[in-house]
Amino acid sequence: MLTDENLIRQVIKLYEEKTGWGDSTQWSNQDFLQLSDLIREQTGVTISHVTLKRIWGKVKYESLPNTHTLNTLVLFLGYENWRDFSVKRSESAAAMGSPGGAEGPGGAQGTGGPLGSGGAYGPGLKGGPGVSGTGGPGNGAEEKAAAGPPEDKEVTVRRRERWMRRVVLAAVPLALVFLILLFLHGQQPSPQAQDYVFNSKKTVSVGLPNSVIFNYDASRSPDDSVVIQQSWDTTRRVKVPKNAHQYTSIYYYPDFYHATLQVHGKVVKTHSLLIESDGWLPVVAQDPVPVYFTKADAMVDGKMQLTVDQIKQKNIPMQPKPPTVFFFNVKDFGEIYSDNFTFETSLKDDYSEGSNACQETRVYLLCEGTAIWVPLSAKGCISNSDLFFTYYYTSGKREDLSNFGVDFSKYVKLRIESDSGRARILINDKLAYTVPRHIIRSKIIGIDFQFQGTGSVDYVELGNGKVSYKDDF
Repeated sequence: MLTDENLIRQVIKLYEEKTGWGDSTQWSNQDFLQLSDLIREQTGVTISHVTLKRIWGKVKYESLPNTHTLNTLVLFLGYENWRDFSVKRSESAAAMGSPGGAEGPGGAQGTGGPLGSGGAYGPGLKGGPGVSGTGGPGNGAEEKAAAGPPEDKEVTVRRRERWMRRVVLAAVPLALVFLILLFLHGQQPSPQAQDYVFNSKKTVSVGLPNSVIFNYDASRSPDDSVVIQQSWDTTRRVKVPKNAHQYTSIYYYPDFYHATLQVHGKVVKTHSLLIESDGWLPVVAQDPVPVYFTKADAMVDGKMQLTVDQIKQKNIPMQPKPPTVFFFNVKDFGEIYSDNFTFETSLKDDYSEGSNACQETRVYLLCEGTAIWVPLSAKGCISNSDLFFTYYYTSGKREDLSNFGVDFSKYVKLRIESDSGRARILINDKLAYTVPRHIIRSKIIGIDFQFQGTGSVDYVELGNGKVSYKDDF
């Protein structure tokens, strides 16, 4: 399979071709605003111009794009979802095979002519004997005799032309051999995974921020430097000397990450990182470093919440755009998988003032390499809602998701039941949605509540009949 980075690059190239706007490194802010509008018109889903700029590497970003964003990007290109795009592009790359020498230096870069320089045409150009004869009787006749009739000169010219052709014919294969040797000398050996070492260790076992020390051995690289990339985000990559052995990077959000070692433009090693949150972690999103609260800050009277006053005390404005508040709990919950589990919680959005009338809320179950999210909002705003379940996606723009419109003046009960690859979502004990596709199996590694403005959670339960997690704060 192609790497996420290669797939992102392919997406960007396809966007350049589809829009006809040329090299995207030259795109302006207005171009990304217009692209956001085009995506919304074609797919019915909005990706902000800021998010697009992050994907294009114009703005630094510390975490992975959610699968909804990736699905929407490739939906615009005519693919069903990100998985469909990944599989088809990987199959296409496999069918085409290795590009081989097409990208190499090749003979086209050779310089100079095949005949060399200087006296390449050799002796015989200096004239025949007798030309330099001097004085004495009969010298004129001797010179005339030596010079010969005109037809003898023509013979000499023809002989010289034949000799030159022989030189050229001999020089061409020699030049070709020289160019082939030059080409082979300039070729870099293809990186092989077994030639390299790449692993890491966290400076703290759990908690955020968390510095990760990458240990690597790339001494056999054909280049002087190699690349370490923290995740899919190309702004989170750095060149490091091939003969060094360590590099350190900071992670600001808990999640499941893939880090890669890249040599000569090819991913040679990859490994997974689980950045755990050390229990519940309240966070207000902010670029580049989020604002952290302690678990104690958020536990009030048997509820998990951040009040408006607590947020304002950190000099975070609530208007005109309300902040995004997260409650993370990322850890190893045991053998609980997306195709066989139950999840239940009770929550509400606590802020509906000004521009936050929609009270858009999401409940995430983070998985290894994918996610599940369920939207909740004020009843009049369900058009903006979207639902994702491992690799299944749907949007309120194209399907009736009115069951996810709720009254947040009181707590809302949410329950998810997944069994044998089938899943149901219940809201306040009523069936709200049945996922129509088979559920992809992936280990659940985190719970995340996302509120626009702020919100409260009453309790959380997660299990599969054998393993269970429960927290009533």
